[in-house]
Amino acid sequence: MSKGLLDGLKVLDMTRVLAGPYCGMLLADLGADVIKIEVPGRGDDARINFPIINGESAYFMNLNRNKRGITLNLKTEKGKDIFRKLVAKSDVVLENYRPGVMEKLGLGYEELRKINPGIIYGAVSGFGHYGPYSQRPGYDIIGQAMSGLMSTTGWPGGQPTRTGTAISDVMGGISCCVGILAAYANKLRTGEGEKIDVSLVDSMVSSLEIINTIYLCTGKTPQRIGNRYEAIYPYDSFQAKDGMLVIGAGNQKLFTILCSIMKREDLLTDPQFADNNLRVINYAKLKPHIEAWLTDKTIDEAVDILLKAGVPAAPINTIDRVARDPHIAGARKMFIEIEHPKAGKFKITGNQIKLTNHAIEHFTPAPLLGQHNEEILGEMLGLSHEEVCALAEEKVL
Repeated sequence: MSKGLLDGLKVLDMTRVLAGPYCGMLLADLGADVIKIEVPGRGDDARINFPIINGESAYFMNLNRNKRGITLNLKTEKGKDIFRKLVAKSDVVLENYRPGVMEKLGLGYEELRKINPGIIYGAVSGFGHYGPYSQRPGYDIIGQAMSGLMSTTGWPGGQPTRTGTAISDVMGGISCCVGILAAYANKLRTGEGEKIDVSLVDSMVSSLEIINTIYLCTGKTPQRIGNRYEAIYPYDSFQAKDGMLVIGAGNQKLFTILCSIMKREDLLTDPQFADNNLRVINYAKLKPHIEAWLTDKTIDEAVDILLKAGVPAAPINTIDRVARDPHIAGARKMFIEIEHPKAGKFKITGNQIKLTNHAIEHFTPAPLLGQHNEEILGEMLGLSHEEVCALAEEKVL
């Protein structure tokens, strides 16, 4: 088995639930030694999140695979001392506490950089470490609401809608991971450390791309428009005989091919649809023509016809279809089986980053609470079995 690209990078992952653990998961999948630090006796809040398999949370196990785990009580002086010693021998500290919590513990970035000037400190929070909202609590739904995403998700006349997944947590985790990797590249050149301050709200605002641009450039406040795209048409969902599919005719050439497939070349000379901007304006008049063509076709039949002609199209898959898909689940290995000491064999989501020379193929199960206390404290700090047991008795571990 080849070593991962981040082999040698040591990460202390103090995060809980989703955004921070997702960041740590990406680093671990890429080969970093990610040590998850949890509160003794309780651990990550996500350890009780649905769904549960043989008493273990699949939610937690998916986000914390490929990590080792220890427990540490940072409210004790001995716990803080152990943490400082671990920081001295690590590259990255990753946390998602509310801003100021680590400073109150005496373990904020300014203190940790005195111990290890090259430490990279990744912090994920709802609103960031400065600004008037920095002390507000942050959850995924807060990021989706405050960023404007929910106001533009859903159907005209409907209510603002949360996306089906915790997208602001995921985007926050990815953003922090990018910041850590950039800081690590700089550290390898200069030896300098860095603090990465990532906000869920900022991450979602950044992801809104054209939505922000419409307002900033035109003064028009974007509204809910269903599945169509503000900048291109036809780029939308359409009803077929047995369900829905999407078509992305992203330029004039593709629209010309689509009209040819439908045997509706007359649409090309219709002044309402002559160019993309006109089609965006008159989308409500164009959509019925496309759905009329789809009336007698199944999703798969229509997608096959469109793809063979070179027009981007896809079924709107349910998750069961995704999990059986020969490309996604098969060739791209986006669902992999893993064996956990308590949960047994089950499937988790694979990694989306495909590497040619350092393929991400090895997955270890998420650690049990405190599973690697003796291994890590012995390896990094030279503590004996007796010393680790004594710390556990004192409720430091």
